[in-house]
Amino acid sequence: MYRPLADVIRPTELSDVVGQEHILGEKGVLRRIIMSGQIPNMVFYGPSGIGKTTVASIIAEKTKRKLYKLNATTASIGDIKSIIDELDTFLAPEGVLLYLDEIQYFNKKQQQSLLEFMENGKITLIASTTENPYFYIYNAILSRSTVFEFLPVKADDIVPAVERAFNICIGERNIKVDDGVIKHIALSCGGDVRKAINAVELLCAAAGEGAAVTLDDAKILSQKSSSRYDRDGDAHYDIMSAYHKSLRGSDPNAALHYLARLLEAGDLPSACRRLLAATSEDVGLAYPQLVSIVKSCVDSALQLGLPEARLPLAQAVILVTTAPKSNSAMLAIDAAIADVRDGKSGDIPVYLKDSQYKGAEKLGHGQTYKYPHNFENHWIPQQYLPDEIKDAEYYKFGDNKIERQAKEYWDNIKKKK
Repeated sequence: MYRPLADVIRPTELSDVVGQEHILGEKGVLRRIIMSGQIPNMVFYGPSGIGKTTVASIIAEKTKRKLYKLNATTASIGDIKSIIDELDTFLAPEGVLLYLDEIQYFNKKQQQSLLEFMENGKITLIASTTENPYFYIYNAILSRSTVFEFLPVKADDIVPAVERAFNICIGERNIKVDDGVIKHIALSCGGDVRKAINAVELLCAAAGEGAAVTLDDAKILSQKSSSRYDRDGDAHYDIMSAYHKSLRGSDPNAALHYLARLLEAGDLPSACRRLLAATSEDVGLAYPQLVSIVKSCVDSALQLGLPEARLPLAQAVILVTTAPKSNSAMLAIDAAIADVRDGKSGDIPVYLKDSQYKGAEKLGHGQTYKYPHNFENHWIPQQYLPDEIKDAEYYKFGDNKIERQAKEYWDNIKKKK
């Protein structure tokens, strides 16, 4: 029966697992827990193809526990009940190790069906998820589990796995591998070991008996595979976060890198939206004209579409990252919104109320309003906030050139009154 190459070379010892040195290295806490034999309920969190299932299988072997594997995309409460029925029987005398893949697809009731048996130790749960467990797994499960984050595997760590995979194929089919192929596969798989090994299997199948695996074939097979991206998943939000923080942090190289990742994933709308937000949030009044320039670049990008959209967006990214920064506008509106949400408002001063209707004069609306343009420098002292918050100060001038000039201008005018 056919077995995928990734399954054939799946490690059976922790020392053979590539990557995850932070938890599986010689001093890694997960490694020490496994070697102790006292296995807690755990959640393995991280992208696919990086060893979560492999480590669960090794744990089952090391602890002599019967391993059940369920995938939450297809499993039901009935499947869980079948496992529970075997507890305390000769089929599972030492209890059960349940590996539940993609646990985020289990609803609350399905997850809760495990709680009683997790409590008494008859089921040791190892759940895996590609999504943030703190968003997708219910607290009752999380409070009984330890979360371990598995990271994408570095290219240098993937190389030995790719070499092992080729060695098996070479032995079976007398295949040659051109220079640069192994390194290219390791670099282009996006930290996914399984993807790298699958690429080896496909390349060997395409090469045929006694032929060579060429670098050109490897490049064709690995097109667009080096970047992890899911518009509804963690990868999307992590890239967007890094993109915006790079814009704010005035690092054009980093911002262009994350822009490139968004564009390669075809997510033009997110790249544009975040760029517009950063312009007002982080450049703001330090360069107020920039919002118009960036908006023009975004409009051009959306009209052009990919791949040409990269040009005006790159221009805008470089402008935003190299522009002076101020978040004074954001802080001001957030402070004002906070007061409104806290109920700090009050009645509008009567002279500011609408007076453009019959009967307004009888109510006194607008009658004592002072029209600023009738006064020197187009300004006159006048209370605009409600009495309850008349001393509120939301906007504070930033320390950039433009806001300093504006502050100096108004300080001079108001001193004269």
